[in-house]
Amino acid sequence: FFASMISTFTLNSVLSVYHGNAWDLSSPGLINFGRFDNEKMGYTIQEIPIFIFMGVVGGILGALFNALNYWLTMFRIRYIHRPCLQVVEAMLVAAVTATVGFVMIYCSRDCQPIQGSTVAYPLQLFCADGEYNSMATAFFNTPEKSVVNLFHDPPGSYNPMTLGLFTLMYFFLACWTYGLTVSAGVFIPSLLIGAAWGRLFGISLSYLSKGSIWADPGKYALMGAAAQLGGIVRMTLSLTVIMMEATGNVTYGFPIMLVLMTAKIVGDYFVEGLYDMHIQLQSVPFLHWEAPVTSHSLTAREVMSTPVTCLRRIERVGTVVDILSDTSSNHNGFPVVESSPDATQVAGLRGLILRSQLIVLLKHKVFVERANLSLVQRRLKLKDFRDAYPRFPPIQSIHVSQDERECMIDLSEFMNPSPYTVPQEASLPRVFKLFRALGLRHLVVVDNRNEVVGMVTRKDLARYRLGKEGLEELSLAQT
Repeated sequence: FFASMISTFTLNSVLSVYHGNAWDLSSPGLINFGRFDNEKMGYTIQEIPIFIFMGVVGGILGALFNALNYWLTMFRIRYIHRPCLQVVEAMLVAAVTATVGFVMIYCSRDCQPIQGSTVAYPLQLFCADGEYNSMATAFFNTPEKSVVNLFHDPPGSYNPMTLGLFTLMYFFLACWTYGLTVSAGVFIPSLLIGAAWGRLFGISLSYLSKGSIWADPGKYALMGAAAQLGGIVRMTLSLTVIMMEATGNVTYGFPIMLVLMTAKIVGDYFVEGLYDMHIQLQSVPFLHWEAPVTSHSLTAREVMSTPVTCLRRIERVGTVVDILSDTSSNHNGFPVVESSPDATQVAGLRGLILRSQLIVLLKHKVFVERANLSLVQRRLKLKDFRDAYPRFPPIQSIHVSQDERECMIDLSEFMNPSPYTVPQEASLPRVFKLFRALGLRHLVVVDNRNEVVGMVTRKDLARYRLGKEGLEELSLAQT
């Protein structure tokens, strides 16, 4: 909250200077789609079924967008993974977008009179003097300005054919663009696509209702924008708040919520949301709120990772360095077991220590020559660990001599003596709830003798999800 307050104050201060009215802190922000007039653009109960239908259309179009982008992303992962190919693809998308835009502007010839128009930056391309090209205005304005124009331009500002072609082309171009190795988002493009087909829908209703006053194209452009964005990203409450804030009007709160809920329900019937889909494609170990409903038959023994790399309470420095330097197992936490002279005997769990803590100990050389010697070096303070956070040095940057490798390090002082553990018979939903409620990264699995038998990580849990054919196991990234 404090960070949001400071950023809002800074943004409004900069905008006040930019607009030539210094210290006027009442700026509406960067995303502002204009205020809707309640008297001219109200809605009645007869329009509720129309809004629901628009939500259905938005859900179907959003599912189509996500499915196309899924297959395109799969193609990129398989064939366009080299940096040079990624640059070529980005240049190709830019060239195709510009070419398509100019060809559509040349072919549309949708010329509107400038006099009486509210367009801020009209473009005359291929039109007579005193006229502007509405297709050029939609394509070459910033997407935010185009959304505002579609929301607030008076009826008759756009030809239906122009809106139809613009929606079709922009839909496929936005689908192709999202996922490129450049900074690009889907929020504003989705609003623009939805606003275009929503305004087209409103124009069609106006024709069918003989120009009735309730069929205002701008109102349906707003509903179409909400439906398209909801059908793609599947967010409901946050999008409702964003749309109401961006339009400066709470009057449309209920229809926006109705449209977003309908779009989400319809879209979820076909495919996942765009963000969830890309989380899965990038193999990110993201945990949902609840465990899969059919996972109660799985236990911790079946999902845990084995064998576990354990450290003794008093360990050789060389052993610690070798474990941390092993690139094949980039573990973050290590169970600490009781030191035992018999290597064949499995010792009980005594605690858990993190990779970052071990690196700090090695950096400050907190070890002694023999295990029976007391620690004579200066004691580490909490500040030593805080100073290294969050960018702990890599193990390769810490020099440990051959003599120091034979020294011993006592982990008792620095380990967590009471880590969270579960028995190996614990069910997957129970383990899942522990991770979600406590924000864990790893969980030690022990047997009835408190001996370490495995470790459960986020990746172990995230690879299970409920698919159309039951419980599915996914392959997640190893980094």
